[in-house]
Amino acid sequence: MPDIHVSAAIILDADRRVLVVRKHGTTRFMQPGGKPEAGETPAETLTRELHEELGLELGPADLEPLGTFVSAAANEPGHRVVADAFVVTIGAAEPVAQAELAELRWITPSDAETLPLAPLSVEHLLPLAWPATRP
Repeated sequence: MPDIHVSAAIILDADRRVLVVRKHGTTRFMQPGGKPEAGETPAETLTRELHEELGLELGPADLEPLGTFVSAAANEPGHRVVADAFVVTIGAAEPVAQAELAELRWITPSDAETLPLAPLSVEHLLPLAWPATRP
């Protein structure tokens, strides 16, 4: 199964809601982030993607590495996603869906039960965001 390498962000607000996004032409929500350009580190990829997709201006101090996680890709059948994940602090910044994003939502654990989510989010990232809800 071919691998797709990405960097992904867990962004929490003051109410412990998690930001998820949906790309144009897709149905599943996922953590913001994306694929690296040549020569980028995972952290560089994530700060660039969050700027392009959400208008966020971030630096290395805003990222806390969580590790690398593997799941089935949400939008590319027959592929796996290999994600370098980070907790990202955005302070009072207000993300705005732009570029390839159709929508963003701040979700709670109860929202996650009914929203169509990417396997990476369900299997790895949301349980890290909300450890008390882990099965």
